[in-house]
Amino acid sequence: MSVQVLLLLMVFHASGALAAEADPLQSVMWEYHHKGLLNSEPYVFDERVKVQVPPFAEDSRQVPVHIDARALGDEVVRIEAWADLNPIPRIFTFTPGEQVVPLVAIRIRVEQATPIRAAVLTRDGVWHIGSAKVDAAGGGCTAPSVVRAQPGWEDRLGEVIGGRFARGDFSRLRLQVSHPMDNGLVGGIPEFFLNQAELRDADGQVLAKLELYPAVAENPSLSLEVKGAQDPRLWLRDNNGNEFEAAL
Repeated sequence: MSVQVLLLLMVFHASGALAAEADPLQSVMWEYHHKGLLNSEPYVFDERVKVQVPPFAEDSRQVPVHIDARALGDEVVRIEAWADLNPIPRIFTFTPGEQVVPLVAIRIRVEQATPIRAAVLTRDGVWHIGSAKVDAAGGGCTAPSVVRAQPGWEDRLGEVIGGRFARGDFSRLRLQVSHPMDNGLVGGIPEFFLNQAELRDADGQVLAKLELYPAVAENPSLSLEVKGAQDPRLWLRDNNGNEFEAAL
């Protein structure tokens, strides 16, 4: 290799001009969200981050999403999830502690067919990206609320239904919270949604934090997994300052 070619390669590397890894789903919004949500930080598309969605959303207002980063082990710091083509793309930010497994199942709304992303930050500062695409007839984000059409929904606001189910050395937490999760996209109805959640142990210590966004479906359902047989509590807060708590 000539000295001239070697110098050109050194300049090429120093300038950060290396080609970025291609998006396997070829989404027009990938670079936009990489910059806006991940601050243009280093990333790799990683098959160890599993994102499972139905091939077609029968109900665009209630689309199940299952994100599993257990293959990355204890290196997981945070998980960001979003839907590329939603008008409000962000789904959640999940920060699991040592006693909580990096696994989340949740239901969301989609406005159209879209890639669903899970970006898992590891301790070395790299984002590991898992992706899946869900097809949909659309309209899930702008459809009228089903919850608000039900008599007495205000009296049930914040009610938590669910429990803890033993799975060997782990416990699966499955729950549903009564809340309209208004996203502000339906005329005359402002944003009103659960935006903070914490999983706490019996002494009140935080085991995991979950920040939620209006892409989450109304009456949100959530599944998490904790180590051992402890009986945690779930604390929730919405953007109007209402707080709710339930033992699991």
